[in-house]
This record gives sequence, structure tokens and C-alpha cells, in this order.
Amino acid sequence: MRRLRPDIVFGADIIAGFPTETEDAHQRSRDLVTECGLTHLHVFPYSERPGTPAARMPQVPHPVRKERARLLRQDGAAALSRHLTSEIGARRRVLAESNDVARTEQFTPVRLATRAEPGMMLDVSIASHNGKQLIAA
Repeated sequence: MRRLRPDIVFGADIIAGFPTETEDAHQRSRDLVTECGLTHLHVFPYSERPGTPAARMPQVPHPVRKERARLLRQDGAAALSRHLTSEIGARRRVLAESNDVARTEQFTPVRLATRAEPGMMLDVSIASHNGKQLIAA
């Protein structure tokens, strides 16, 4: 896909500490963030739901789940920062979601320099980022 569309980005939801998750399996999840070039992560620690098959499986201790989620979020923040940094200086077409926030075609949030009506398509230059979103010039 990247050969056809080099600017494509991917995101993923990742559960940390699902029952029976080993340290190796957790490391594999972390490795996938880099190997797959994931940009947008939604990470959350596993939480039991009574009556489900997973609730009857051997559980990963709560502190381990929390730490694994923290590490995955750290990996996700680094991946997002790399993506945001790579966008500085680019010109992007964005869709305004609110008066001062828009999204690129790759779903990356952009803080607008001027107000825009939600639903407007705008061409903007990317000046910087704050670690979470791009900042338009």
C-alpha cells in the first residue's frame, strides 16, 4: 500500500495484558508498532468482563498490564512524533472539524492558524507540531 500511496498512515487499537499474554507477546506488540509503521495508537490495559471466556483465563497481574500499556503508549507517542515531524514544511488539504481544528487526508489533526467553518476544505502549510497535532502556518 505504501508503494502506491507513500503518505498513507495506519493506526491500531492495542490491548495490553490480555489474559495469558507473555512478555514475548507483549514485546511483539511493541515491535509491530515500528514494523508496521503505525502512527495513531489507542492503547488500553485489559479489564475483565464477568461472564466472558477471557475472564476465566489466567490473568496478567494489574500492575503488569498498567506498565505494558504505559510502554505501548510511549511507543505510540514516539511514532506519532516522528510522523508529525515529517509533516513540517508540507502543504496539506484539510477538512475543518471545528473553528480551529482540522484533519489531513491521513487523519492527522491540525491546529488552524485562522478560524474556519466546520466542513470547509482548506489548503494549509504545516509549520510545526506540539507532539499531538500539527500546527498550520
